[in-house]
Amino acid sequence: MRHRIAVVGGGLAGLTFARVLHRHGHPVTVLERDPAPDARPPGGTLDLHEGMGRLALAKAGLLAEFQELSRPEGQAMRILDTDGTVLRDWRPRPDEVANPEIDRGQLRDLLLGPLEVRWGHGVTEVAPGTRDGVPVRFADGRQETFDLVIGADGARSRVRPALSPATPHYTGVTLVETSLDDVDTRHPDLARLVGDGSVAAYGVNRALVAQRNSGGHVKVYAQFRAPLDWHTNPDRHLGLRTDTSTGTGLGADTDADAGLGAGLDLADAEAVRSSLLALFDGWAAPLLDLLRHGTAFAHRPLHVLPVSHTWAHVPGVTLLGDAAHLMPPLGVGANLAMLDGAELAESVAASTPGGLDEAVRAFEERMWARAGRWAEITTAGLERLVSPDPAEALALFDEVQPS
Repeated sequence: MRHRIAVVGGGLAGLTFARVLHRHGHPVTVLERDPAPDARPPGGTLDLHEGMGRLALAKAGLLAEFQELSRPEGQAMRILDTDGTVLRDWRPRPDEVANPEIDRGQLRDLLLGPLEVRWGHGVTEVAPGTRDGVPVRFADGRQETFDLVIGADGARSRVRPALSPATPHYTGVTLVETSLDDVDTRHPDLARLVGDGSVAAYGVNRALVAQRNSGGHVKVYAQFRAPLDWHTNPDRHLGLRTDTSTGTGLGADTDADAGLGAGLDLADAEAVRSSLLALFDGWAAPLLDLLRHGTAFAHRPLHVLPVSHTWAHVPGVTLLGDAAHLMPPLGVGANLAMLDGAELAESVAASTPGGLDEAVRAFEERMWARAGRWAEITTAGLERLVSPDPAEALALFDEVQPS
């Protein structure tokens, strides 16, 4: 008899697990709270690493299809000073495909393929297991029992409480995202600024990053250090004052930035735009144009789980991806999530009839060790990228970029 397996969450971790197990001939129930695949924007572009995300796709038999969709040229990266001076301009060689880019939505659709997903199935709780299995409770009051429940439901996982009391905490860094559409036609100067890949500029405790997606779409991220309630609390100082005579940030709390976002309605695009333009006042005009021409704005404060997040093994339940090891978004999270899913699927497929639990336990040990290493790296990286000393970001780029 085949194991009854449910994946909670239709993101990259859960879909990779389901797709690899499907390739091994084992059915999986994928439970996703969104009512349809296009219920919300799928996100920006991702770079898939050779020994991580692309290895997971190989295990799913999807590497050739990925190569058709991916953009090796998207690896290009340009670093500017806040005055617009080009500090670094790295472009991949024609044969360099170390970390090709792909839109998250394209990758999700590739993984979906023949999988059957129960859309609109929001899970509220995973109850303690019984002899009959692990009960999963849904938002509509129904309940279903499985032999193995996999929480791949992201930062605010509803499965995690069955294993761990840990909850994500705020890093002190906030992202505000906007985007530009049809950039090559409507904003050719900005299209040249962004190039085939990404452009970034780093100041004191803040940064602007723009990434090209497919179809002439560009995502723009304003990043800055601030209290979580920066947009509502008039007594908060952001500590991001700029010396207008030199264009350099002083990095100290002053009256100049007191209440910069106080009373800001994040749903008011023009108010958010004005606040961000004030925050980056003094930066080069082309960089500010990334904000001036942005459309809607989304507030994304960065939260993380503890660096070494583990749990006492619970038979019949485990976690993957951000549900297990939420970390700063420095190009690794999606790769780890996919590798988690692929490796767990292979472990399950290879397990003996009575060895499912032991296979899951062994996988958890491997995942914890790997994720812990990367959580340390990305946490340190975020500290350097959004730092009182912008030179730290440039040094980090030089350390990790191919020569």
